[in-house]
Amino acid sequence: MADRLFAGMAYAAALLTLGLLLAIMVTLLVGAWPAISHYGLGFFTSSVWDPVQDEYGGLVMIYGTLATSLIALVIAVPVSFGIALFLTELSPAWLKRPLGTAVELLAAVPSIVYGMWGLMVFGPVLAQYVQQPLQSWFEGVPYLEAFVSGPPVGIGILAAGIILAIMIIPFIASVMRDVFEVTPALLKESAYGLGATTWEVVWKVVLPYTKTGVLGGIMLGLGRALGETMAVTFVIGNMNQLNSLSVFEAANSITSALANEFAEAGEGLHQASLIYLGLALFFITFVVLALSKLLLSRLQKSEGAKT
Repeated sequence: MADRLFAGMAYAAALLTLGLLLAIMVTLLVGAWPAISHYGLGFFTSSVWDPVQDEYGGLVMIYGTLATSLIALVIAVPVSFGIALFLTELSPAWLKRPLGTAVELLAAVPSIVYGMWGLMVFGPVLAQYVQQPLQSWFEGVPYLEAFVSGPPVGIGILAAGIILAIMIIPFIASVMRDVFEVTPALLKESAYGLGATTWEVVWKVVLPYTKTGVLGGIMLGLGRALGETMAVTFVIGNMNQLNSLSVFEAANSITSALANEFAEAGEGLHQASLIYLGLALFFITFVVLALSKLLLSRLQKSEGAKT
């Protein structure tokens, strides 16, 4: 009887999770339906966002969300991998625990603190020591000049991406460290006994054994980056126009637009368009998770193919 009760409760919990997911999707569809019926898929290709004229397009917000998350991943994944590698393979015993605790404590810092630090401390440093030198070096160089153009104020897509990278490093590094530590010591010692270097052990033994956990940690960090609100709001510039593809250009993100405008949006297309942006973010997250599952399944199918 107890086993049946436990099984029923577990089954009900799984159904509840699925039901909540479907309820969120239906709620977003109902709220966004006026914008969906009015704009259709053209909403995602229009960069016009003008509440005065009641014209809305989500291209700038979607681009800002994807660009900042991509920059964050490009920076955070190698750094997190280096942290996890050092903590599991290279760190002396006396440093491993305090350093690991310090990395985990970064995850406890509120996002608004990261945003304030990024706006008041990191932004001016980025403008003076990165943006201005890059603009002087690439002046007159085709494409590269446009890539670093913009007023040197230290806020924009690159600043938001770097702040997001700092925020997701603790999550990815902690997951990588934990999965690296579950690799059987016998496998690593056997590789070392055959003359493998530390890098070869990590690359050819640890990573193949823990690839599912590593990819899961990366997806966890990406989900954190896609859904971050306050830190991005402080440093991205909150500009609903896209004048160039410069990484220093002020832009906007889906979460930032929702935080800034939803409380003041009137009923009608404005509110429906904001909910449409939320639905787009929901869809982006779903696609990212689906692609990660597809990648994992392909990796599992290819195991043992070379042997």
